[in-house]
Amino acid sequence: GADQDAARGGYLPQVDVTTSIGRESQKRPGSSTDHYTHSNATLSLNQMVYDGFYTRSEVSRLGYARLARYYEIIDASESAALEAVRAYADVQRYRDLVALAKQNYVEHKLVYDQIAERAGAGVGRRVDLEQATGRLALAESNLLTEVSNLHDVSSRYQRVVGELPADALPPMGDKLGVEGIPPSASDALREAFNTSPSLNAAVENVRAGQAAIETRRAAYHPRVDLRASQAVDRNLDNLDGRSRDGVVELVLTYNLFRGGSDDARIRQAAESLNQAKDLRDKACRDLRQTVAIAYNDVQRIQEQLRYLDQHQLSIEKAREAYRRQFDIGQRTLLDLLDTENEYFQARRAYTNARYDGLTAEARTLSGMGHLMRALDVAREDLPSAVDAGQDRDGIDPATLCPPDAPAALQIDKAALLAKTLKELGAAK
Repeated sequence: GADQDAARGGYLPQVDVTTSIGRESQKRPGSSTDHYTHSNATLSLNQMVYDGFYTRSEVSRLGYARLARYYEIIDASESAALEAVRAYADVQRYRDLVALAKQNYVEHKLVYDQIAERAGAGVGRRVDLEQATGRLALAESNLLTEVSNLHDVSSRYQRVVGELPADALPPMGDKLGVEGIPPSASDALREAFNTSPSLNAAVENVRAGQAAIETRRAAYHPRVDLRASQAVDRNLDNLDGRSRDGVVELVLTYNLFRGGSDDARIRQAAESLNQAKDLRDKACRDLRQTVAIAYNDVQRIQEQLRYLDQHQLSIEKAREAYRRQFDIGQRTLLDLLDTENEYFQARRAYTNARYDGLTAEARTLSGMGHLMRALDVAREDLPSAVDAGQDRDGIDPATLCPPDAPAALQIDKAALLAKTLKELGAAK
């Protein structure tokens, strides 16, 4: 970066040209005052030989600071991508839920019309009509709720993406998958600690703080410079003509007292370093929690989807059977309405879980810094981490941020059932 290039200039010689011309006067004992014109031209060169490693430390500090800004940009991009995925998923989610609510309303309206026709013909009970009216009102309320939710998430989509959602959005399944997610929570955390832009930014800020202390400590060291100059004077000290003066020298400068400023700057840099370490530790804890929860959600929802799908399929079969039995008088209206409502809720639960699973995958990938790659989206103006100057020397992620996550609770259903049956048998 330009900042580093400016700091590297400290390694190079400084060359200056100084010229002057002026009217001077000189009075010596026993003589009158002389007035004359004096001119000078000086070419000087100053080469730093030793500066207490100030330049080296400053170049390192600016390099780490540049990397921290780079990772912060990547982190902001990952966060924006996650927000966009959530908005995209929610628009699709509530479009699906609106479709389910419409179908649920139609089913309840058909049942209501059937009961109303029976009641009008005097062959139906009034209480059945009241029951059907109440359930129809609930279906209408559910439809209004889903339509309102769709409006809200569409507004959020517009804020995040910058435009209204298209009438037909490509399915989320074509964009995300679990291929980029490691097989275990520990592996996911281990990879996240290596690739997470938020944690990497915090680590680089710590390294920049450490280099800043070394920069401040340079003030305790002597400075050695090689200086060379060549001066050309005309009428120097009122001596007519041109004179030359050249010098090459090694100059050592050692500050003995600066009013305590150097100590104060060291303390200031140490405080900044401690703050950076606290933020790094917080970034580690936040990342561990985020990835562990997201990864567990991915695994849990994948298992839930199997049960929820079985639930909706079973309820659909029961619903069809109840409808046929209701038509021949073997089921009550309450039985029919209950199965209709349970079928609607089962489909809602499955739809919500499906989109929750997709956003959980996105959260996991974002925590690992891989979401934009999974979406095949990249900023063309950003270099790779290696090109940006990434240096992992001296960093052990396993020590810096151990990949320890709480184990997912596993329930032995067979053992649970056997224990319950045993307790029931003992109670008898």
